[in-house]
Amino acid sequence: MAQITTSRDGPVDLRSDTVTAPTPGMRAAMVSAEVGDDVYGEDPTANALEAYVAELLGHEAGLFCPTGSMANMLGVRTLVPAGSELLCDAQAHVVRAELGGHAVLGQVSTRTWTAQRGRLDAAAALATAVPDAGPYLVSTAAIAVENTHNFGGGTVQPLAELRALRSGSRGMGVAIHLDGARLWNAHVATGVPLADYGALADTVSVCLSKGLGAPIGSVLVGSTERIAGARVWRKRYGGGMRQVGVLAAAGRYALDHHVRRLADDHARARRLADVVASVRPDLVDVGAVETNIVVLDLGRADAPGALPDAPAIAAAAREHGVLVSVLGPRILRVVTHLDVDDDACEQAAGVLAKVLA
Repeated sequence: MAQITTSRDGPVDLRSDTVTAPTPGMRAAMVSAEVGDDVYGEDPTANALEAYVAELLGHEAGLFCPTGSMANMLGVRTLVPAGSELLCDAQAHVVRAELGGHAVLGQVSTRTWTAQRGRLDAAAALATAVPDAGPYLVSTAAIAVENTHNFGGGTVQPLAELRALRSGSRGMGVAIHLDGARLWNAHVATGVPLADYGALADTVSVCLSKGLGAPIGSVLVGSTERIAGARVWRKRYGGGMRQVGVLAAAGRYALDHHVRRLADDHARARRLADVVASVRPDLVDVGAVETNIVVLDLGRADAPGALPDAPAIAAAAREHGVLVSVLGPRILRVVTHLDVDDDACEQAAGVLAKVLA
């Protein structure tokens, strides 16, 4: 596996791939970035990043945003008129982890379907859609799909299902938003070109601050007209930025240097899952670990041999220098990233085996 030298000190932090620090090369790129006023459209580094990401995903234009949540809200806003609905699965980030922003700021109603590990079933999604609900019900304007799926455990969406959804939604006049916060991981895990994923949605958001390790930033792509509208709403939402090239430079460096190495994170996640399964095979489905996220389901608290609840396990791991996320009373999540090398992975695996045995 490729090794990247970082300045990580302290515990092995597996809570999220958002905790990474910029690498020395990324910091150098930030220092030397050419900048201008982005609200005036004059930051050359931001402009170049937006155009590059749009090209990668096969779309006309891009918009640099400070957060993935803002990129998602802007993408949905361009597709869903106020008072219409967005459909997504019940564990999707847009409906579970964006603090109701689509309802509060976009006046968008949401409705969900149930999906095992967040995996897309195009037929179920299309069956839920009601594009012309008449004067008494809410009409469906768009469907959101998350790839990879965070709360599903890094699930990669099947390409055939994405294509079926795109084909069916077009016939219904329903748009598609792709929450591709970790689309880079799906691309590396499957070899599917980014443009192939991009072609299956009207708007796509991608994060630079998760697996790619930039300190901040996401990019929304879509048609020239939609991105122009999203740029106006970005300013209304308080996201107009000035000399943002110092941040855009970090994102471009990440794209140039940190995409292929995501395969290392995937391998380390599987290593962690294997070790956990060796002591408690009931907690994790190793075959379901497709990318850099491992979900540990502690099962029922009243089952024979049940472990303590998730907060207690997380506290025990913390005492031994490993940080993990608590997603529910009986659910833990570990996420590998570029600040976790092979040695740190083995250290964390040993701790998890100890506290879960």
